[in-house]
Amino acid sequence: MEAGPDEGVAGAVFANETSETNPSDTPSGILNSQQLSAIEDEEVLNKLLDKAVDFDERRMIRAALRDLLKKKREKREKERGSRQDDLRQQALSKAGTGRMGMNRGQTSNHQQRSHMHSQLSASTTNSFTKTTGSMANPAMAPAHQCSPVVAEPNMKNVKQMLLDWCRAKTEPYEGVDIRNFSSSWSDGIAFCALVHRFFPDAFEYSILNPNARKDNFELAFSTAERLADCPPLLDVEDLLRMREPDWKCVYTYIQEFYRCLVEKGLVKTKKKL
Repeated sequence: MEAGPDEGVAGAVFANETSETNPSDTPSGILNSQQLSAIEDEEVLNKLLDKAVDFDERRMIRAALRDLLKKKREKREKERGSRQDDLRQQALSKAGTGRMGMNRGQTSNHQQRSHMHSQLSASTTNSFTKTTGSMANPAMAPAHQCSPVVAEPNMKNVKQMLLDWCRAKTEPYEGVDIRNFSSSWSDGIAFCALVHRFFPDAFEYSILNPNARKDNFELAFSTAERLADCPPLLDVEDLLRMREPDWKCVYTYIQEFYRCLVEKGLVKTKKKL
């Protein structure tokens, strides 16, 4: 029988976890670093990492996965730089055309546009001031309260096993260092890495920005809801207001995400919940 929302994650589930996805058609023997570097599919490397039992083999696979993510990130940054150069050239070209038009007697139109721009800037500034003022006042926004975690005799052990599971699944991901259920999740990158581990085709992890907290939270939660049927138990606005999220809320969400993965067959165990 599947565990209900208030039952937590049984410790036996983590102890008896065997696999997450069906093995790919890759050789069962140990691959060397050159063969691993030739693999350009994150999902294949993740499956190999799950199957590997030899320490040196796991180390090589993790290194190959990190290199692959780095290559993808560098490629996207290069493409972004090229697009920015094109946009700058277009802007310079338009600016030159505008100056030529002004020299032909369009100075008055330029002054009218400048006056309109000043009015719009003032209006935008006033609106921004009002918005930031309301955000700075906690009393103007309702606080989100997370449902308390049900106390159980073995909750401490289950919590640690769940934390270890999260750490193991996100180990190859750059910028992720899960040490707790609070500060380690504050920028949203850890959520994205955990979701990406099971749904590598859902988004490009290598281009994520740790400073874009709101985008990271929304991306992780919406992807988990769409692909794993995991309800969005965490409120993004509340997470943005807090320097560190409430560990009970994060813990509860990760429990639910794990349960949904088991239900989807993405995490397989010897014993059912």
